[in-house]
Amino acid sequence: MVMSNFVNAKHMLDKALEKGYAVAHINLNNLEWIKSILEAAQASNTPVIIGVSEGAVKYNCGYKNVADMVKNSMEFLKVTVDVCLHLDHGSYEGCKQAIAAGFTSVMFDGSHETIEENIKKTSEIVELAHKFNISVEGEVGGIGGTEDSTTSLGEIADVAQCQQLVSTGIDCLAAGIGNIHGVYPQNWKGLDFQVLAKIHQILPTTPLVLHGGSGIDEEQIRKAISLGIAKINVNTECQIAFANAIAEYCQNKKHLNDKGYDPRKLLKVGCDVIKEVCVTKFKLFGSFGKN
Repeated sequence: MVMSNFVNAKHMLDKALEKGYAVAHINLNNLEWIKSILEAAQASNTPVIIGVSEGAVKYNCGYKNVADMVKNSMEFLKVTVDVCLHLDHGSYEGCKQAIAAGFTSVMFDGSHETIEENIKKTSEIVELAHKFNISVEGEVGGIGGTEDSTTSLGEIADVAQCQQLVSTGIDCLAAGIGNIHGVYPQNWKGLDFQVLAKIHQILPTTPLVLHGGSGIDEEQIRKAISLGIAKINVNTECQIAFANAIAEYCQNKKHLNDKGYDPRKLLKVGCDVIKEVCVTKFKLFGSFGKN
């Protein structure tokens, strides 16, 4: 099955950087997430990147199953907007498996390696992925918080190392600027815009990626986009909204009435709020209606 709108991230992000907005990367957790993201993007005529961590890949029975679920859902829902399927924080072997399974984009996260090893492995993934027209995201400076089983306190990326990693041919760069995964603590110091500005200054044509997009206030999001951020990752916000909606549904005992316990009814309330979060992010990031 070949769909002209099942694309890599490069064209999306180059256009976003040029036009001054960011594309939303929304992580999938299961089929409900896939449907919700696709329906929100289609209804608002917005390009979207659907991301998946290696933990979520395992939960959803493997790379091929994830790729098939996304492609089959696109076909069934008659999705016409551009959709990218991206491996988030991929390992070296994980990237290879995602490429073989038909993903259109991968992130090799070598931020925990020495810069020399990061460059070496990133270069190898770029060479393999680009043979199949698959885009590659690289990372310098660990993102704070916990992603699956990996925990980092967060780092501020070295600007020179950013330049080195981009020389490998990656299509976009994630650089630690004080951002974290998960819920931001009350004493969070905010994004380091000084470092972001320096990175953007030396790499003006490279789309930059902001991980941990859930919970960053609107003013900082807009400023980050003005300094080269062209892709913003969101997951925690959708998960919390989903959980809260279903908890309220059960607390109100709606699951006990009119077969409300049917998963299709029970999970729908969660799916509806995922779509609301997606559309809110599309508007904030400036990508709404930009397909």
